[in-house]
This record gives sequence, structure tokens and C-alpha cells, in this order.
Amino acid sequence: MVSRLSHKILLTCEHAGYDIPEKYRLLFRDAGSTLKSHRGWDPGAMELAESLSESWRAPLLSYPYSRLLIEPNRSEHHHKLFSEYSKCAGDEIKAELLERFYRPYREKIVNVVRESISNSGRLLHISVHTFTPVLCGKSRDFDIGLLYDPGRSTEKKFAAGWKTGLSEFFHVRMNQPYKGTADGLTTALRNYFPAEQYSGIELEVNQKYYFKKNTEWLMICRKIAECNEITA
Repeated sequence: MVSRLSHKILLTCEHAGYDIPEKYRLLFRDAGSTLKSHRGWDPGAMELAESLSESWRAPLLSYPYSRLLIEPNRSEHHHKLFSEYSKCAGDEIKAELLERFYRPYREKIVNVVRESISNSGRLLHISVHTFTPVLCGKSRDFDIGLLYDPGRSTEKKFAAGWKTGLSEFFHVRMNQPYKGTADGLTTALRNYFPAEQYSGIELEVNQKYYFKKNTEWLMICRKIAECNEITA
């Protein structure tokens, strides 16, 4: 497929891994297998983000630690910023987590977006995630979700164009399994940058492919990277 990517693109991956820095591992002594479950990270998201980055020649920023330490895809005021394991750590430790991990990651992304807009006028930011196929007993029977703000015409056009390409191979839903305007990194960045400069889309891919075969997941990643009909 001939590339039709017309914007400067930035890729991010907020739930790339499940690592806990050694200093804080005592907080997770009772976590068991939770860290390696979908609650601790987004399985397959980093491979997907890397595949997109390589294919599109786009920069990629990732957060390597578990979301259960501190959640980089939530605002500071959000009640789920800290998990059940870290919220009881005490004010000093929580302030440290904000200063060492959360704020540097978010601030770096803001600076990269600002610089890119300064250089090229506008930016498409794609935040790469995966979702568990069953949550709270409810099956999510689709392959890909594209999350965006329907009130931003450029995001709406981007998402619609991408869906057209992806739908040849995948079952795609818009603003599922979450709303594109819910609290998250792209939502926060919309408060920093106007719609004519910044467009943020959250890509959500079903983890069921990741848990089948590694070769199948890599094939899915490549296929998504090839479906790049996302012009505006």
C-alpha cells in the first residue's frame, strides 16, 4: 500500500511493560501474577508500537514500568492514578513517584509535541494500547478500537480514514472499548494544543491475538502498520 500519511506523527506507548523499580517492589509483595496480567500492562502493545514506528518512520516514546506503580495514562487528580498497591505508600513515596516517573514522561511528550508543531505546524499523536478480550465477564467481540474526540473534526476524519483501511481485515469500532474523551493522555494534550495543531487518537487492539502465537501477533502488527489511510 502506498503511504498516505500526511502529518508529522508521534507514537507513544503508556503501558509498555510490567517492571517495578527495585526500590518499590516491597509494595507489590502480594501482587502475585497481577503485575503480568492486563491490569499491570498492555500485552503486545510495545511490539505493535515498534512495528508502527519502524514502518512509518515515526518517533516512539514509551513508559516501561507497570501502570500499577503509577498510571501514566491518567491525570494527576484521577482516583486511579495510584493502584491498590501504591496508594497506601504514603505521601512522600507518592510524591516521589510523581516526580521520578509520571511527570518526566508526560512533560517529555508535551515538549516533543510542542517542538513538532513548531517545526511542521501540526501533529498526529497515536497512543498505542491493547485491551483484554473479556472484562468483568463481558466479552469484547471486536478486533480494534479507535478512540478520538468527535468534537474535533480532524481527529474524526483521521479515525474514519483509518477505519476504512483497517476494516478490510479487522472488525473495527469507534470509541470502543472506551470513550475517546475519557481521562487519558490524549485528552490532556487536547487541553494544551488546539485542534488545528494537535490530533490524538488512541489505538486499542484486542490482546486475543497476542496470546495465540507470537508470529501471528507480529503479523497483525505489520498488517495494522500497512493500513495507513489516515489523511486529513
